Amino acid sequence: MSPHTGVLLVNLGTPDSPQVPDVRRYLREFLMDGRVIDIPAWQRFLLVQGIIAPFRAPKSAAEYQKLWTESGSPLLIYGVKIREMLQAALGEEYQVELGMRYQNPSIREALDKFALRSLKKLVVVPLYPQYASASTGSSIEKVLDELRRMETFPRLEVVSQFFDHPLFLEAFAEIGRNYIAKKDYDHYLFTYHGLPERQIRKSSTGYCQLSAKCCSVLHDRNRYCYRAQCYETTRLLVQRLGIEEGRYTVSFQSRLGRDPWIKPYTDKVIDELAAQGVKRILAFSPSFVADCLETTVEIGETYYEQFVAQGGEWLDLANSLNDHPLWVDCLTDLVLNNAVPAAVETP
Repeated sequence: MSPHTGVLLVNLGTPDSPQVPDVRRYLREFLMDGRVIDIPAWQRFLLVQGIIAPFRAPKSAAEYQKLWTESGSPLLIYGVKIREMLQAALGEEYQVELGMRYQNPSIREALDKFALRSLKKLVVVPLYPQYASASTGSSIEKVLDELRRMETFPRLEVVSQFFDHPLFLEAFAEIGRNYIAKKDYDHYLFTYHGLPERQIRKSSTGYCQLSAKCCSVLHDRNRYCYRAQCYETTRLLVQRLGIEEGRYTVSFQSRLGRDPWIKPYTDKVIDELAAQGVKRILAFSPSFVADCLETTVEIGETYYEQFVAQGGEWLDLANSLNDHPLWVDCLTDLVLNNAVPAAVETP
């Protein structure tokens, strides 16, 4: 039986190797994206090609060396495994492929594997739980750009976010419960990838205030605010894990450059928690569905060392979803039902 529905999983990407030339190539493609560094093209070119790529690549390559395994990058390893598991779950009527927004396997390479003329539907699933223009928006834009070169393509459906999907939340909660059952923690840290404040404001409808009050409740006016979705993800996970108020913090990591990024900053929060006498932290990173540089190295090593240096005893990082069975169940449901965010209250 020929498949009638194509499923394209899209993740951000990874260098082909942890060597400087490959890392530099990856950084150039990634940072030249106008949705990632949203400044005029000529300024972005000078910044990326003249400063960031030449000087940051060796440092980034050293970080990727810490992450790399004998089989390669964990982001790609788990991406391939999830593709295989989802294919098995969906069956022969579906064809599942994986494409990376930057580098390999490319989105074009993935689309070329589909016999688009014979498909009735193509479901695109960017693997970013919370919507952001720099990740989800960029990936969708790239898919559309690649489809333009094709004579025909099937009905297109896009899953733009899934931060509140029950199976996504339960998968993270189950992972967290395994850690909590083994150790006593003083505090829980929910750290998300950061974005420049200007990108949050651009995605709003004039409502954005970038304050705790503004983002603490998700409603129709801030539905597509990345920061508000991160706070809502935390609220829903805290409910499932039974964490008391006052024992958890939301923060944002991986800022780049001098412009203000969304706050609070994770590295500053860690210093503050240590100064308050917190000794044992369990950290979650629910903006990533697979272990990667920002989780394994930045949180699991850099922030751990920072916390211990400030007097903390340990900072454990809960594994990402990786190849968790509930994560596969979540993806299956997203493909079959194209879940949309639940109704939210308008203030």
